[in-house]
Amino acid sequence: MNHFKIFIELTRLNKPIGFMLLFWPCSWGLAYAYSFNQNLNLFLIYLVLFFLGSLLMRSAGCIFNDIVDREYDAKVRRTKKRPIASKRIEVSHAFVYVIILCGLAFLILIQFNFLTIVLGLGSMLLAFTYPFMKRITYWPQLFLGITFNWGIIMAWTAVNNDFSSQVVVLYISAIFWTLGYDTIYGAQDMSDDEIIGLKSTSIKFKKNIKLFVFVCYFLSISMIIYLFRNFIGLNAFSLITLLFVISLVYQIKVFNENNPKSCLKMFKLNNYSGFILFLSILSINF
Repeated sequence: MNHFKIFIELTRLNKPIGFMLLFWPCSWGLAYAYSFNQNLNLFLIYLVLFFLGSLLMRSAGCIFNDIVDREYDAKVRRTKKRPIASKRIEVSHAFVYVIILCGLAFLILIQFNFLTIVLGLGSMLLAFTYPFMKRITYWPQLFLGITFNWGIIMAWTAVNNDFSSQVVVLYISAIFWTLGYDTIYGAQDMSDDEIIGLKSTSIKFKKNIKLFVFVCYFLSISMIIYLFRNFIGLNAFSLITLLFVISLVYQIKVFNENNPKSCLKMFKLNNYSGFILFLSILSINF
């Protein structure tokens, strides 16, 4: 039972916000692809497969991140009790979990076409490079955005087996969304990160952090409106998209960079934001 508890802590399965924020962009890509390929059975099957893939890869990523950051995590109040940082599990044991989870994710990946498999293998490289970014750049959140939203491209290619400039617009929009919400998240650890020498957009823009998040969310919303401009009107799409916009504006208004609980609460609100945008994109098909 103790090993099971440690596994849950390692993979953050008790904190689903992580794998849901990885899954929602996949669902956006699938919903958008569905508007070009009206195959409901394929859409539903792929929705389940991408959810499982997100769950497995996020779990593997969390463990690898904790392995890489174990010395830093031990110095940060919020992370010092994590299993690897607190030495409740051996690093070698944790690596075994990573290999098993990646193996299971690969079994899901090979259910797709060759192009999507290649992109999926590329995403693994991105995922395992991300933990090192906070050591070398103030923009690890940008790299996270590139990595976390890769599922949009994969979802499109899984359905259509080609690339499209339109889905790239959705992908870039999602990158700005992630850049905004992870800056809010990173504000929790600014004081500790500065002491131990880690970098983030939260630290880089700490004097104007709300303005920076506003710019990120504004760019994200603008690109979504541009992409779906032909669907704007008195309809379900516009109403649901408005709710998405309100959820982001609310985050900017409420979060306080000097209050970690406020930052965490507004960060978690993005689970609902992601779900709302999924419904919004899906509504263009009906």
